[in-house]
Amino acid sequence: MTRRPVDMRSHPGDVVFPGGMIDPADAGPVDTALREAAEEVGLGRDDVVQILGGLTPVHTRSVTMRIVPVVARVHRPATLVAQPEEVSAILEPSIDELLDDDRWQSRFWGPGRHMWFYQFPEGVLWGATAMMVRELLGYFRRDVA
Repeated sequence: MTRRPVDMRSHPGDVVFPGGMIDPADAGPVDTALREAAEEVGLGRDDVVQILGGLTPVHTRSVTMRIVPVVARVHRPATLVAQPEEVSAILEPSIDELLDDDRWQSRFWGPGRHMWFYQFPEGVLWGATAMMVRELLGYFRRDVA
């Protein structure tokens, strides 16, 4: 995960996964995810061991944007490099930390909307990214049970 710089025009300071808009040269969501991970944190295509699939597409605060999450198994390179225009910090929580329900908070966000929050020292994970993380953690919980 990354923390976006506070001076970004869109979603400033948010804790998010690398990602972005599909470029005309991208073959689709997987290609976009691979390109964005390389651009934002230096995760190369050779570091991707296997594309595992995707999660439920998520609409952001701006209903005109839909995120298509791509899940992959990667070989973590020795060094990740944050692209400073889009990334102010790289966060690498363990699955055990994220599976600890005591670290999560939930509250209602507007009429009838339930929102999850996870506090990192670098910032707060919430919104669309929290929804994706919670869905992904559900797969880990099924494997454990």
